[in-house]
Amino acid sequence: MRSKLVLTLAILMGLITTVLFFNYMKQYDAQTVANKSKVEVVVAAQEIKRNVSITKEMIETKLLPEEGIHTNALTELDSVIGQFSTADIARGEALLSNHLQSAKEEKLFVSRKIRDGFRAVSVGVNLPQSVSNLLEPEDQVDVINTVKEGDKLVSKVVVENVTVLAVGRRMVETTEGEEYVEYTSVTLEVMPNEAVNLANATESGPLHLALRSRVKSGEEAASDDN
Repeated sequence: MRSKLVLTLAILMGLITTVLFFNYMKQYDAQTVANKSKVEVVVAAQEIKRNVSITKEMIETKLLPEEGIHTNALTELDSVIGQFSTADIARGEALLSNHLQSAKEEKLFVSRKIRDGFRAVSVGVNLPQSVSNLLEPEDQVDVINTVKEGDKLVSKVVVENVTVLAVGRRMVETTEGEEYVEYTSVTLEVMPNEAVNLANATESGPLHLALRSRVKSGEEAASDDN
């Protein structure tokens, strides 16, 4: 009788020990998962389409387990803001370095450099017409057309304060030490109606480009800010 009691107690103690062991392991596994190191990564706060300039409102950060993060995942918001998307990015998707390109890289494509509602028009120029080939992309110019009216030559401004998108095939400013290359055309960013006026002027007489200063007065700067 006593031996049966001892056996029963042994079985009971074994069951209790097993239950306690499994409970401990369950808590241990949960604690292990909770303690896994997490990294803050940049994710899309909304759907982002391809060829979009990314703003602060489009992105956010999220803590994710380090072991599941892609090696190209971005972790700094500032490194993403102002970049251009090279692919469609779903909401909640982590942003990868290969999803983005810089504004300078983006502007190597003239069609992406043109602002919405504007057009790109190229005009032929020689050395005097192009301010001695001293123009740079992002300069502002006026375009002057000279026509013959009777015995007189009459010059008038066709378009004014327009942006130079490219000189020749160069769409970024010259860097120090870069070899000089002469150009015979300039591409301008104009409104659609200005593009028509510019095309007509090109056929009616020679064009000259008048370079504007990049240094703005206080009133002009305040106007731009507004």
